[in-house]
Amino acid sequence: MPESVLRKRPAQIVAPPPGTITGPLPAPPSAPGRPPFRAPAPRPLPTTPPRPMRGKRPWPVGLVALALLFVGLFVVAMGLGAATSFSLGGLFGGAGNEPPPREFPVLEPSRPELISIPAINVRAPILGVGLAADGSVAVPPLKRHNEAGWFDRGPTPGQFGPALIVGHADTRTGPSVFHSLPRMKAGQRIEITRADGSVAVFEVNTVEHFDKGKLPAQRVYGDYSRPSLRLVTCGGRWIGGSTGYQDNIVVFASLVDADNV
Repeated sequence: MPESVLRKRPAQIVAPPPGTITGPLPAPPSAPGRPPFRAPAPRPLPTTPPRPMRGKRPWPVGLVALALLFVGLFVVAMGLGAATSFSLGGLFGGAGNEPPPREFPVLEPSRPELISIPAINVRAPILGVGLAADGSVAVPPLKRHNEAGWFDRGPTPGQFGPALIVGHADTRTGPSVFHSLPRMKAGQRIEITRADGSVAVFEVNTVEHFDKGKLPAQRVYGDYSRPSLRLVTCGGRWIGGSTGYQDNIVVFASLVDADNV
């Protein structure tokens, strides 16, 4: 091997001294006969927007299927509308943005003063009652057994919620104000004259019997979905003692009208 070759030392990579800031590596020298790679220069942006392409672009298959589906539904809806007098204008128009009309009146609070039930010939004054000593709803005193008692810790008749009016069925001397309550039927009217001069008109929904130990309290006292009325008296078999009659008779009624408001 020639001596000049033996004197050559292998290449060494020398790290820069500590603290030295190194710049980017220099570009590699170009090989003879081959120009270095250069990225093409960016094209200048057009000064005016390009013209739209002529001809029709194909529609995506999904959009075509969706459009056909809506057309089919619309045709079916038109057929149903013709058969049932259903108006498509109410479905697609602006009527849906308006609040629905109120189906029942709602009254401001006012104490009840008189109850009238034409179907069973009742016309009686109303007094306020609270809670009895045992926590149940109190009833009018026996000396006023021909008067009804409004539970004054609940809604007044015409407000949202169930207004509760109680009354005796009878006493030792004869029938009382709510003696004929079990004979009431759905659709009959109950009128409550209030202190503000208005008359709240209720329509009977149902007349039901419940064992006093199984009274559905939530259904009787807890429905605040609309203005309603509950008339309650005793009925069923006589047991005596502190229970008296075995059952409660409950008339469920809903407010349907209001006069002189």
